Order: sequence, then C-alpha cells, then structure tokens
Amino acid sequence: MGVGLLVLGLVILVIGGELLVKGSVTIANNFKISPLVIGMTIVSFGTSAPELLVSLQAALDGNPAISIGNVVGSNIANLALVLAITVLIFPIVAERQTKIIDWPMMMLATVLFYVFSLDNEIVFWEGATLLGIIIVFTFLLVRNSIKTNKKSEVEDLEEDKASTLIGLSLLLGGLIGLYFGSGWFVEGAVSIAKDFNLSDRVIGVTVVAFGTSAPELVASTVAAYRQQTDISVGNLIGSNIFNIMAVLGITSMVTPIAVEDSVLTFDMYWVIGIALAMLPILFIGKRIGRLKGVLLLVTYFSYIVLVLSR
Repeated sequence: MGVGLLVLGLVILVIGGELLVKGSVTIANNFKISPLVIGMTIVSFGTSAPELLVSLQAALDGNPAISIGNVVGSNIANLALVLAITVLIFPIVAERQTKIIDWPMMMLATVLFYVFSLDNEIVFWEGATLLGIIIVFTFLLVRNSIKTNKKSEVEDLEEDKASTLIGLSLLLGGLIGLYFGSGWFVEGAVSIAKDFNLSDRVIGVTVVAFGTSAPELVASTVAAYRQQTDISVGNLIGSNIFNIMAVLGITSMVTPIAVEDSVLTFDMYWVIGIALAMLPILFIGKRIGRLKGVLLLVTYFSYIVLVLSR
C-alpha cells in the first residue's frame, strides 16, 4: 500500500510540476521577464511547490523530521544530482548575475538555516524572517528585470504559443496535481518508513527529497536539452533559496519545526559544503562542464550511501 501511494504521488507530482512550469513560463513570457529571472522565480518556485506542500503536510501530521529531511535532501539533490545530470546532457555557462547575486543569496539562506536550527527548533519569528527576505529579494529581482526590459527567450519550452488564459489553466491544474500528489507521497513515505524500520529523517532526505526534486529535474534537463541554460541554473539555485526561505519559513509559521541533532551534526554539513562547492564550480572555467557534473554525481551518491549506512 505504501509503495503504491508513493509511486502514485510521485507520478502526480511530476505531472503537476510540468503543468505548473508550462503555465508559469507562458504567463511570464507575456511580461517579458528574462530567462534567468524566470528560472529564479516562477519556475523555481513552481517546481519547489511539492517541497512546500510535502513539508506542510508532514509537519501538520506530526512528522517534522520529514519536513526538515525533505528540504535538506532536496537542496543536496538539486545541486549534486539534478545539476549533475543537467550538465551531463548539456554544459552550462553561468551568467554574471548567478555568480554575484543568486549564489550569495543561496549561501545567506543556508547560513540562516543553520543558525536558526542551532537550538533544535525553527519557530514563528525565524520563519517570518526567512519569508520576509525572500519576498523582498523576489520583488527586487523581478522589478530589475522588468526595468531592463529583457525579452524572454523561452517560448520553445512550450509546445504551442499559449495565451495567458491557457497559462492560468495549466497553473491551476499543476497546483491541484501537486496538492494531491504531495499528500499521497508523504503518506506512502511514512508507511514505508514504518515497514522497514527506517527513521523519518532517512526517508525524508532520500526518497521524499528525490520525489519532490523530480519537477526540478524535469524542468532543468528539458531546458538544458533545448539549450535554455539560464533557466536550468536559475531554477536550481532559486529552488534551494525557496526551499529554505519559503518552505521552512511558511511551515515554521504554521507550526514549530523540530530539528534533530543528527541533522545538525551530519546533514547540515553536506548542505553547507555543497553550497560552498558551487563557488569554484561557478567561477573556475567558462562553464559548468561534464567533469564537474561527474564530481557532483559522485558526491551525491556518497552522501546517500553514508545516510543509509548510519
């Protein structure tokens, strides 16, 4: 039963994520927002919606370890797995904005996550602080893009040149899919954890994290294959920022989130380490090539092996 719900939830999450991305990109194109900003905001927020819904559902159901594990595992998977697969398909050239604005914001989010977790709990005011920062950051990012009036170049991510109305319909369909998919996925994950005597944290940082990162994987690999690399990079870095500042922010405002010692003494080091590793990956060489992708992939599987062996 648990496996069936897990698979069903994953399928619905992927479909919902795809619909949400297509609808978001369609609407964004009408406002002529740059591809990188689309990736950093609408696409990354859209593909991170499963993390938000899964974390909220898990916290409200009394499984806070899945909420934290989901965010931790998803952030590790976004950079070490999804980015790795993406650059193996098509190497990425990181724009200047990614290096001087987006990466520093991701590091700020990661550091705040660590600091707020030191007392083993993320509470309302900390969540409100995280949420407030990302709201201001997103506003400034979009306003700057509109002011520079950069024409979007992401029309080929859509099968047809859809109208705003169709985009809104896709958006709504995606949200509905993500809502039901996240519920089934969490229920299935918790059931599996009980059947195999695995802790909620292990399930959260592995199965749940991978499942909720599936929309990022789909969006980024499709974008890379069609050589829309701005969307790939923006989507992944934006998703990591959103996961911490919005997912944990909103969830902790609804109910305090307990942070286990094992997260602080193990998982958090991987989150911080991989985020820091993005600095040389972005700045050394003209692009994020396949060799860097292989190194990231090895890093991800090393983390998974260590998690399962603990």
